[in-house]
Amino acid sequence: MAHIGRPQERALTLSETERDELVRLGRSQSAPHSLVRRAQIILASADGEANTSIAHRFGVSNPTVCHWRKKWFEQGLVGLYGEARSGRPRTYDEERVASLLRTVLEKKPSERTHWTVRSAAAETGLSKTTVARMLALFGVQPHRSKNFKLSTDPAFVEKVRDIVGLYLNPPDNAVVLCVDEKTQIQALERTQPILPLGLGYAEGVTHDYIRHGTTTLFAALDIANGQVIAQCRQRHRHQEFLSFLKQVDAAVPVGLDAHLVVDNYATHKHPKVRAWLAARPRFHVHYTPTYASWLNQVERWFAILTERQIRRSSSISAKDLVAKIEAFITAYNTKAHPFVWTATSEAILEKVERLCKVICGTGH
Repeated sequence: MAHIGRPQERALTLSETERDELVRLGRSQSAPHSLVRRAQIILASADGEANTSIAHRFGVSNPTVCHWRKKWFEQGLVGLYGEARSGRPRTYDEERVASLLRTVLEKKPSERTHWTVRSAAAETGLSKTTVARMLALFGVQPHRSKNFKLSTDPAFVEKVRDIVGLYLNPPDNAVVLCVDEKTQIQALERTQPILPLGLGYAEGVTHDYIRHGTTTLFAALDIANGQVIAQCRQRHRHQEFLSFLKQVDAAVPVGLDAHLVVDNYATHKHPKVRAWLAARPRFHVHYTPTYASWLNQVERWFAILTERQIRRSSSISAKDLVAKIEAFITAYNTKAHPFVWTATSEAILEKVERLCKVICGTGH
């Protein structure tokens, strides 16, 4: 008997490379929204979600989902970047565009560290306009670079799970404090008065300055309310760190445990610091992995302090700088709110794994 009704939908399967590329596109903040949405549709379809459900979740029609599934089966990833439209035929075919991408991605120019639109155009024989348009379309940015540093800590996985667990599920009857010091904050006095902000022009400061010493800021960020316990000192030895820990001890209510997230700076592991902590069982120290200070939320607060107070200030002395920092902290604490930590340990470890694959040449 002949089959009656609509034929069964073809299963969509992805290779590991295809899935990694689609995940990257689906999370992109710079790619066109339409491309991001198409990548998300294909990923959802590959996960076995029904077309009707996908259409409802992404606010598109069911035929749209079917259309991009069909384009994937016919052309793969290239099919998601769009299709030919009416109008003047393209000047360059796919092979020349592919040659441009191979040149930029796989080669280095002989006389410089990276490709520019003009150098890539001269190398491939394409026009500068075409090169710029193609690079933007495929999200290739040879003029930009990102900094990274992989942790070499053998206990990296365990420490990430420990600290992220504190952020996402803090223990009962305890406070979680992110502790660190910002060292060598310079008291810089501009050599001439600052030109005030005005209509049509920005605030003006001289490029040169007079140094009036430095200060070190010890800070502990409470992840529950975003408030900061701080202390400015001239030096950053273990003696100053112990003094700050005593201030933290006095600030944390009696009866609550204190979980401290700190990095591996030698001061934090000094024998006298360890002895002081050992004598106070309510203190629990969680060390961040080596080269992973980004796990410590107080680093984000230090960035806020630098941006809003330190970078553009002019101080006539170290004492003046300390007064300005303390005034900023007092004002900040009156309106403080916690940072929202959303990254799970699994998501962090997956990202590190993808980065390792790219470095080793086994991923994209």
